[in-house]
Amino acid sequence: MSIPVIEGLAAAREHISGLRRGQDADPPPAVARRLREVFGRDISPEEAVARIVDDVRLRGDAALDDYALRIEGVRPASLAVDPGALEAAYRALAPGLRDALHLAADRIRAFHQQEPRQSWLAWDEEGGALGQALRPLDRVGVYVPGGTAAYPSSLLMSAIPAQVAGVGEIVVATPPGPRGTGSEVILAAARVAGLDRVFLVGGAQAVAALAYGTQTVPRVFKIVGAGGLFVTLAKKRVYGDVGIDGLNGPTETLVVADETATPALVAADLLAQAEHDPLATALLITPSPALARAVEAEVARCLPALSRAEIVRQSLAGQGAILVVPGLDDALALADEYAPEHLCLAVADPWSLVGRVRNAGGIFLGEGSSEALGDYVAGPSHVMPTGGTARFASPLHVRDFMKVTSILAVAGPSARRLAAPAMEVARAEGLTAHAGALAARQARSQEGQPEERQPEEGQRGSTGID
Repeated sequence: MSIPVIEGLAAAREHISGLRRGQDADPPPAVARRLREVFGRDISPEEAVARIVDDVRLRGDAALDDYALRIEGVRPASLAVDPGALEAAYRALAPGLRDALHLAADRIRAFHQQEPRQSWLAWDEEGGALGQALRPLDRVGVYVPGGTAAYPSSLLMSAIPAQVAGVGEIVVATPPGPRGTGSEVILAAARVAGLDRVFLVGGAQAVAALAYGTQTVPRVFKIVGAGGLFVTLAKKRVYGDVGIDGLNGPTETLVVADETATPALVAADLLAQAEHDPLATALLITPSPALARAVEAEVARCLPALSRAEIVRQSLAGQGAILVVPGLDDALALADEYAPEHLCLAVADPWSLVGRVRNAGGIFLGEGSSEALGDYVAGPSHVMPTGGTARFASPLHVRDFMKVTSILAVAGPSARRLAAPAMEVARAEGLTAHAGALAARQARSQEGQPEERQPEEGQRGSTGID
């Protein structure tokens, strides 16, 4: 059996509740062996990351050089990539790939430019105002994996929303690779996005360098971008000293399909998800036993020819399933409980169901909206919440790269009117100094002191809050 088939709602619910998610998954034995080689003894991933982060924070570039040699097996000639190397990588791209990356960049930018990102002020009749000032972060770091596989799409999907937000400086960190010069396609993608600050450092040491800065790598205010186990653990460790987008775990796709779905397309989407990682999750929930059988057969037929067939087998055996439930309502309810990163609605009328979905990172409507399109060129950032965090988290968006500052300008009449109830609350909380600060202003007003000048109505557009 290439993929488990589970029948019945109770059995389906029990099966998916037992799947490993996020950081609950144990690292494979190869990770333990590699840690022993690097550190000379048995050490947990968490302890290894703590040592790396603390060392980079203490020694800066020297620690980055050491870990590059010990972990990557190569020390780059320079941590910083020369802009000329970005241009050379771009010119070396095959024309078709170059055009595809530009198309992706244009669509990502166009989508995220639709997001609301305006400051606002609401003036009252007494001349006071309340509002929010939205300001882009000064500097962010984008981590782009580039070890066994290179992901130029991840660079575009993470960096372009930051550009739309107006971030002043975007810094890219990516592994040096076996030659110590970085992935050519990632360097080219940086050029496509208009970025020129790229550093050849990967893994937990890259996160530490971005979080605390080194002699070469600048300190950033927020780190975004997915990576493997060590990158995620490092982001978790530095959070609080720097912002992060989230703790991204293995990727997930859940397909809800009815009897109208095309088995070959459903199977193709499951296989596409499973080839990411042995811990990737690919699920089909359907009320149609006939579709379930057909998809199972199609998966078995197509799997042997895949270039990453062994990874797909491990993923489907451990994290995949076809779940047959009584009805479409049950399928939707189960999907909402699972809160997948990607939810595909391969049904006759997907628009009739989309409003009922509460928990999903992204919803892909109809068979034409394949999740693979979302990975590369559709437009929305493919950095989406995993591990059930779609119950409370969102995909990467423009406001992830902005901070909100509350604006309070309470004019004299309002201040006098609000002081008494504010003092009541302050006294109830036992904060007499708070009550005293309010009382002092009341007394000043009663003494006839002049009130603070507020902008005239015609001047309110020149406050700089826009």
